[in-house]
Amino acid sequence: MIVAIDGPTASGKGTIAKAIAAHYGLPHLDTGLLYRAVGRQVALNGGNPDDPDHALAAAAFAESLLDDPELRSEATGALASRVSVHPAVRAALLARQQAFAGQPGGAVLDGRDIATVIAPEAEAKLFVTASVAARALRRWAEMQGRGEAVTRADIEADLAARDERDRTRTAAPLRQAEGAALLDTSALPIEAAIAAAIALVEQQLATKGLRP
Repeated sequence: MIVAIDGPTASGKGTIAKAIAAHYGLPHLDTGLLYRAVGRQVALNGGNPDDPDHALAAAAFAESLLDDPELRSEATGALASRVSVHPAVRAALLARQQAFAGQPGGAVLDGRDIATVIAPEAEAKLFVTASVAARALRRWAEMQGRGEAVTRADIEADLAARDERDRTRTAAPLRQAEGAALLDTSALPIEAAIAAAIALVEQQLATKGLRP
């Protein structure tokens, strides 16, 4: 069983994906982490994330880079959004993501093009979203907890810019896939969001006559 979860930054899709993976006993892949690794590698190379050649070269990052805590920073997140617009980068990471999705028993993947490009054959598809204000508040709280000094206004502006890049890029733009259930987490605490997500997955499986 493949569960595909898409949505914008800080919508809660990553936390929901991990919870669904644990619920069904499936492996989980945060595909956004791959793009963060590319962005981080560009920075380590002293390159320009807006240059397609620099970004593509960085797609050959070492596997150990995925353990770098810097990948979770806001700065690296912004770099990831910039390198992800390059079709060559997306093509370079495609096989790795599809191999993960196609492993025996299935998997849970979250990102921005899982149900539209990586695994359109997924048995369950979710599109998790939230308002920019709600997402900015969550991200601000996370950053405050890490001792990072940043204003909510700055975070809102950054999220809006990322959303625009993700939705308007020519290669695999962010959009709700056909057949994907919409889950707006703006007003939901995480426990309720997880419960709602699992219920939506169960509904889709039942509609198809499937059991996890």
